[in-house]
Amino acid sequence: MTALSYAHGTGEVPLLGATIGADLDRTIAAHPDREALVDVPSGRRWTYAEFGAAVDEVARGLLAHGIAKGDRVGIWAVNCPEWVFVQYATARLGVIMVNINPAYRAHELEYVLKQAGISLLVASLAHKGSDYRALVDQVRHKCPELRDVVYIGDPSWDVLTASAERIPRERVAAAQAELSCDDPVNIQYTSGTTGFPKGATLSHHNILNNGYWVGRTVGYTEQDRICIPVPLYHCFGMVMANLAATSHGACMVLPAPSFDPAATLRAVEQERCTSLYGVPTMFIAELNLPDFASYDLSSLRTGIMAGSPCPVEVMKRVVAEMHMAEVSICYGMTETSPVSLQTRRDDDLEHRTGTVGRVLPHIEVKVVDPATGVTVPRGTAGELCTRGYSVMLGYWDEPERTAEAVDAGRWMHTGDLAMMREDGYVEIVGRIKDMIIRGGENVYPREIEEFLYAHPKIQDVQVVGVPHERYGEEVLACVIPSDPADPLTLEELRAFCAQQLAHYKIPSRLQILAGFPMTVSGKVRKIELREKWTEGAAS
Repeated sequence: MTALSYAHGTGEVPLLGATIGADLDRTIAAHPDREALVDVPSGRRWTYAEFGAAVDEVARGLLAHGIAKGDRVGIWAVNCPEWVFVQYATARLGVIMVNINPAYRAHELEYVLKQAGISLLVASLAHKGSDYRALVDQVRHKCPELRDVVYIGDPSWDVLTASAERIPRERVAAAQAELSCDDPVNIQYTSGTTGFPKGATLSHHNILNNGYWVGRTVGYTEQDRICIPVPLYHCFGMVMANLAATSHGACMVLPAPSFDPAATLRAVEQERCTSLYGVPTMFIAELNLPDFASYDLSSLRTGIMAGSPCPVEVMKRVVAEMHMAEVSICYGMTETSPVSLQTRRDDDLEHRTGTVGRVLPHIEVKVVDPATGVTVPRGTAGELCTRGYSVMLGYWDEPERTAEAVDAGRWMHTGDLAMMREDGYVEIVGRIKDMIIRGGENVYPREIEEFLYAHPKIQDVQVVGVPHERYGEEVLACVIPSDPADPLTLEELRAFCAQQLAHYKIPSRLQILAGFPMTVSGKVRKIELREKWTEGAAS
């Protein structure tokens, strides 16, 4: 009899029962003189003892500004040391830090400021043409709960840190002593494709343990140095990197305010990083640098790739040319803190590219029939669900939307189509919403993308469904060519697929693009590709 698609991650090592601040104190006591944080652009660096002092200074500054347990402090900034200080300072005080996407504009900023009831906002001054102060000024009068705005690199930041002198150090320790690990510590807004984003509310227990287990799975110790080109505002940065680092005594290395492939590789070389993070498109950009071979990446041994599936050819090059023999694939979502599935250090290439790993310790996963909720046999596609310490407290102030996502059994419904293999490893087939139904046949874009990556004229590819009068939907391949001067033709594409893919899976349309619309965390926005190319679809 075929086993059901259910797996429980057992573990001999227990979960951490501490708050984030208490866990940081443990690491500072164990490794006071080891480097904790390096900001490559400015050349600033902090040992764990110095990092703890900087965090406490910001915490005391927040107390001087009247911020207390349960208040919401927004962070609307690109990657910088001050972002990390705010993360740990708010955690020490029981203040709920609200991550705000740096790409947000006035309308979205206003929504988050009001929905979360933010009383103090810490923001960048400017980045890539965005004047954050001007955007705040546009909406501030509409946000009555917003009392203060502090800008990084501005006199207002100096005022915040200088005001710490008025607050005794004992006040921070006293505030931390009154916290429970189950208290909310972070609100992260999910990039919903319909309506306004939802604020996933996460506890110390949620994200500290997830960061710890992700780091433990890749074997972090105080010897590791993690290069972090992914955005801190996202779980990938602040949990899988920062909390993984501090819970193991490793060093956080910030290569640039936002992703820059050359700056990332320079940071790895200069700081002798042992681990590098990114979504596949980031690794592709690094590998495609004209001077890629000139960088000394021999210090790397591991890293994490997440956000979207990794093409086989890219993984081969990451292992062979970037020395990341132990690179790990992670799967998760903001609402589950984020990681629930991860490949292991000794997994083979096929498991690292064909699956997103197996369940982490202390977490349960199952695959269910989306229509009935019944767990399906292994080898059958269905909706992936997660349960355990990592499931969010809920969406901030939205009990109805919480109930739609987390069922009565405390299972988080991911919206992802998945298939659990006999060995417990899970394949992500696609989003339930991304699945193409052509003439009654289910078509999974990932399968076609993986096949097309092998074509020499294709650098990157995304497959989406667009409306078709006869079949309901047809298959569109959006391709970034390896050589823009010699792009792929539809005839070449279809000939490549012939005899290899079922006829209904072969793309009937092709668009050659210079790039894909991306979220700030590096995921391709397929919905934009669908919308853009729906107009003029064949009929």
